[in-house]
Amino acid sequence: MMSDIRYQLLRHLEANPEATQRELAAAMGLSVGKTHYALRALIDRGLVKVENFRRADNKRAYLYKLTPAGVAEKVRVARRYLAQRCVEYEEIREEIERLRDELGEHETEVGTDHR
Repeated sequence: MMSDIRYQLLRHLEANPEATQRELAAAMGLSVGKTHYALRALIDRGLVKVENFRRADNKRAYLYKLTPAGVAEKVRVARRYLAQRCVEYEEIREEIERLRDELGEHETEVGTDHR
């Protein structure tokens, strides 16, 4: 499972353990099938525990709770996720700087042609 999906799912489950798979899928921009697959992997690894409960409308539902191992995994994946985003940020910052330099050179050339 991709670590960013795992991180997003762990984050959403920690914040809203009563969320349905459909709600989780919508929040993460994934299909219900992909969300189910990712959630099942977390459950199989012992990172999420499933409990039954009755919702306010008296329908049966599931409560997805992060286990202590799930909380530790969320922190570990969050650190990796942050490091990855920092690298991407730095790459984008460098690209912006190159583009600004390039535009500056072209503006100088265009400015001298009009004199």
